[in-house]
Amino acid sequence: MQPQLQRLDAFNVAGLTARTTNRDESNPGAARIGTLWNRFFDERIYEKTPHRIADMHLYGVYSAYETDANGAFDITTGVAVADGPEAVRIEGGDYLVFSGQGAMPQMVLAVWEAIWQYFDDHPEIRRRYRSDFEAYAGPEQVAIHIGVELD
Repeated sequence: MQPQLQRLDAFNVAGLTARTTNRDESNPGAARIGTLWNRFFDERIYEKTPHRIADMHLYGVYSAYETDANGAFDITTGVAVADGPEAVRIEGGDYLVFSGQGAMPQMVLAVWEAIWQYFDDHPEIRRRYRSDFEAYAGPEQVAIHIGVELD
């Protein structure tokens, strides 16, 4: 899987947030991301979020990284908003975009595996670990944006 480089402007996402780690996510008893998405849909958060803008994507935002892929981080399931006290800011800058299509959640997990492998294979490319996000254009289509530092 060859990612595409994109330069993005900053924007905001609001919804539900939880703190987790990749280690916790690999343990079904401790995993929080699936539960957060279930609440997002069950409670129809995408309809109730104030200051929503016309962007029709749903987002999974990774932010407030403690360190790197091994540390704790916040996950926010949400929609794009103009502003708001609960909004998470997606930093503007350079992102490598990895795309996937297929049955959920297996497809998105496979894309994340490909991302981790890509960065293992390309140590010269440095992740920012400030804001990364999944953008869902439909129930079986995702583009995962990973913030990178380019020299």
